[in-house]
Amino acid sequence: MTSSRGERLGLSIIVPTYNEAENVRELIERVEASLKGLDFEVIVVDDSSPDGTAEIAEELGKIYGNVKVVKRPRKMGLASAVLDGMKAAKHELIAVMDADLQHPPELLPKLLEKAMEGYDIVVASRYVEGGGIEEWGFWRRLISRGATFLAHTLLPRTRGVKDPMSGFFLIRRGVVEGVELNPIGYKLLLEVLVRGRYERVAEAPYVFEARRRGRSKLGLREVFDYVVFLFKLMRQRRGAG
Repeated sequence: MTSSRGERLGLSIIVPTYNEAENVRELIERVEASLKGLDFEVIVVDDSSPDGTAEIAEELGKIYGNVKVVKRPRKMGLASAVLDGMKAAKHELIAVMDADLQHPPELLPKLLEKAMEGYDIVVASRYVEGGGIEEWGFWRRLISRGATFLAHTLLPRTRGVKDPMSGFFLIRRGVVEGVELNPIGYKLLLEVLVRGRYERVAEAPYVFEARRRGRSKLGLREVFDYVVFLFKLMRQRRGAG
């Protein structure tokens, strides 16, 4: 893959998992089909899922040859899983996505295309034209919109991105290289937008699909953690000047 800058680039896709045995096989198969012929790897970072998620990913690694599995000793959280995945990644471009199939792997080529055009961050967005959300009730939509409003209000650097809460995005390694990121952060993209080193950001529309199998991990604790994290990030940003 060659960018508009003449760079030869590969893609590392980081997938944090916990109890995603019902989804991880289909996810990896769809990633492989979507990016067939390109230089990429899939890094599954598993928090000791008792349902055998890591073992399924390892089995697929033997078939495809480009699937790595990073096993962690316990449930340690999404943000730190992504950071551990970045340490294991070999490519300049790094994508982050969930394992629950709510992030369609078929969008990866579009994100990659934008990166090839020279964008430093490419966000899969629910809130630009063409994007949307399947089967969310009123309160879930309200929480999401409220979280975005708070981010835009308290963190000015996020205002150019309509979906700063997205968990599906692609960055150049240099955006976060040497940047101290909080391993217990609630939404890693939000922190990357505030602290990262970048110039150009693009958004690509997608429809956030309904979870077909497994259970959502969003609860009141996650909402509380987000609010605390948001104010902490705001104070740190002000303290940095």
